[in-house]
Amino acid sequence: MTYRSHDVAVRGGTMHVGEWGDPQGTPVLAVHGITASHRSWGQVARRLPRVRLIAPDLRGRGRSRDLPGPYGMPVHADDLAAVLTALDVPSAVVLGHSMGAFASVVLSRRHPARVRELVLVDGGVPLDLDPDLDPADVGTVVLGPAAQRLAMTFPTREAYREFWRVHPAFAEWNDVIEDYVDYDLYGTEPDLHPSTTIEAVTEDSLELAGGDALLDALAHLTHRVAWLRAERGLMDEEPGLYSPSYARANADRLGLDLTDVPGTNHYTITLGPTGADAVADAVRRALTAAEATA
Repeated sequence: MTYRSHDVAVRGGTMHVGEWGDPQGTPVLAVHGITASHRSWGQVARRLPRVRLIAPDLRGRGRSRDLPGPYGMPVHADDLAAVLTALDVPSAVVLGHSMGAFASVVLSRRHPARVRELVLVDGGVPLDLDPDLDPADVGTVVLGPAAQRLAMTFPTREAYREFWRVHPAFAEWNDVIEDYVDYDLYGTEPDLHPSTTIEAVTEDSLELAGGDALLDALAHLTHRVAWLRAERGLMDEEPGLYSPSYARANADRLGLDLTDVPGTNHYTITLGPTGADAVADAVRRALTAAEATA
């Protein structure tokens, strides 16, 4: 599996972009979650060696952590369009996980010609949260330890690995997860920090339960949408971010092709083999559908 990286000019600096697979293959734009990085797509990339899998570190994350705010789904959508322009990709199947799915939906509204098909993985539809919850608290409530770690310091890379190894959602540890965890750190020992900025997560989490741009984009969907749901959540709990009944009701309301992925949680639906198999299969179906209508 070949891997390349690029730095793309966007507002305020450069966005780091990873790319796997065949540089002449059909492009797939893969968009990671709220505290993640492009390395969350390593397992999926292994299963799609003939495509050109383009995966940026979003603004405020990974090697794009120094890009300034404001953040929010419209900003991420415009950054994604800029990445496609810089890499001379007119359009792509767009694959989004978690918050990346929200950004992907907004991309399909703001830049519809850049999107051929949408594959949303455990995200993209407003979360079913207590209506009395303060929007400023959404990130803490939904993300839990994933958000709390952003203010922590780790003395060694191994200490950070151990933080994740004992996390209930990471029971099926593998080399891609270890790469994903190692890549997340910046700084030097003994002063290592997760690369995602608190400011980016705080601002972006305001749109996980809605947001004008997301709701407008969902109300005006014109692309086919495959929606994959993990049966468990960020702490490996059931029912996960979306309960089965809530997911089905929204799939019917919005015309989404819903698939439940048993044996996965919010992380392992991309980072574990079972989840990556399901995601890769959905991408292949989207590529076939896109070619049929080209």
